[in-house]
Amino acid sequence: MSTEKVFPMTQEGKTKLEQELENLKTVKRKEVVERIKIARSFGDLSENSEYDSAKEEQAFVEGRITTLENMIRNAKIITEDEMKGDAVSLGSTVTFMELPDGEEETYSIVGSAEADPFEGKISNDSPIAKSLIGKKVGEEVSVQTPGGEMSVKITSIN
Repeated sequence: MSTEKVFPMTQEGKTKLEQELENLKTVKRKEVVERIKIARSFGDLSENSEYDSAKEEQAFVEGRITTLENMIRNAKIITEDEMKGDAVSLGSTVTFMELPDGEEETYSIVGSAEADPFEGKISNDSPIAKSLIGKKVGEEVSVQTPGGEMSVKITSIN
């Protein structure tokens, strides 16, 4: 008997997923259906690249809808109480400095469903987050990354 994966996320992250889902269902789905209709009107479907492209996009949209529905259904909202404390945890925003003389970097640790490194949000399943969770300000931590091992010092946790 398998249990479904739980997706830890902030309320903000869940809201973003719900908005994306709503857009896919109400806007994108209709656009793709219209593209398929237009492509069908071109005739022979066996050599119709517009039709093939529209069908591929439809498959992608439907797959994304299914994924989002599953993530939202199995969301576990991280509460403010769970985020507070003096140790790094899911929902924390942590600032650290790469040792010996690196620049400071700041990341929010979120569930995989809302991770976006370009926005400074890293997954709790990432090597950096796994190494930082449970640590406190001032601690030096060794982080295994695909590029090798690095040492960081935690400078603040919010």
